[in-house]
Amino acid sequence: MTETKTVKLSKETYTKLSEIAGELQMRLKRPVSLDEATKYLITLRGKGTKITDLAGSWDISDTELTEIKASLTEAWKRWRQPEPS
Repeated sequence: MTETKTVKLSKETYTKLSEIAGELQMRLKRPVSLDEATKYLITLRGKGTKITDLAGSWDISDTELTEIKASLTEAWKRWRQPEPS
């Protein structure tokens, strides 16, 4: 049997850890304990997050996408490279 330890967490930390466990549960489609969520967070330490890890994580409508593209297009029209000093 695995030895267990008691750890005190603030209510805020417990709530955030529970949210992470819930997100993992949705992703893995199976129950996830707080212990497993903690282990998951520990494995992330030192790995760093790459921008490509976020691909597909933003759920937006076609209307929002069109607005974002139009806004970027307009911003690029106004952008000028700084003059060398």
